[in-house]
Amino acid sequence: MTNLVLSLVMLAAFALITGAFVMWRRTGEAKQPVLMLILAAIAVMNVLIWTVPTADGNAPIEAVNAQ
Repeated sequence: MTNLVLSLVMLAAFALITGAFVMWRRTGEAKQPVLMLILAAIAVMNVLIWTVPTADGNAPIEAVNAQ
């Protein structure tokens, strides 16, 4: 189940990046596309926090999956 959630978060991040680019090209507006890119970066960072192993070699997601 956690793999599904992480996959959906990554898909949402890619959709936000694409949507920000399209919005910027169509409207020329900068504020909302920049906010969308910031949100996408936060989503990717959250996935990385959960999946990248720490110094001891264990990723935090492994502790959740073990329960």
